[in-house]
Amino acid sequence: QGIYFAMITLALSQMVFFMALQLKFTGGEDGIQAVPRGHLFGMIDLGQPMAMYYTVLAVFLFGFVVIWRTVHSPFGQVLKAIRENEPRAISLGYRTDHYKLMAFVLSAALAGLAGGTKAIVFQLATLTDVQWQMSGAVVLMTLLGGIGTLFGPVVGAALVVTLENYLAASNLPVPVVIGVIFVACVLLFRRGIVGEIAARFSGKRP
Repeated sequence: QGIYFAMITLALSQMVFFMALQLKFTGGEDGIQAVPRGHLFGMIDLGQPMAMYYTVLAVFLFGFVVIWRTVHSPFGQVLKAIRENEPRAISLGYRTDHYKLMAFVLSAALAGLAGGTKAIVFQLATLTDVQWQMSGAVVLMTLLGGIGTLFGPVVGAALVVTLENYLAASNLPVPVVIGVIFVACVLLFRRGIVGEIAARFSGKRP
């Protein structure tokens, strides 16, 4: 738990990065190039831009529905109880380690689905996809959008990706600008963008 969990996670991610750098089938520094798109179900040609677009949209909607259903299920309510007060959840008879392991497996499955989709879209898988900065980008998107909200990470991801594309075209330092925006959001919007909007409409005080 706490800092120990964060450090072990970082160590494991660096180990995976080293393995991806050394193993032959990953392509090393060159990565896996020319990833074929092929045909979905043998019928839909993913080489067509619109077919690829709607396929990615379907994957996104599927992942969002899975998360929504998980949050609004008894399993999700137990996870909320563990987040708020784990000792109390244990005292009620819940096997918290079992529930947390299931949550990690579910998140890993969704992350793998997203990574596989990205490799098909860009037809490339590079070492940047397994660096710890990739996990940091996901955390940044979640913090900007709002932790504890369903639409927060979606809004945060859209904001970060849009800024990266816009700033890359304007030759501005992307990490610096995004960092300044992140600091401003932390100071002004403690709950994130979606979290602050939801709090304003519900009348909750900061």
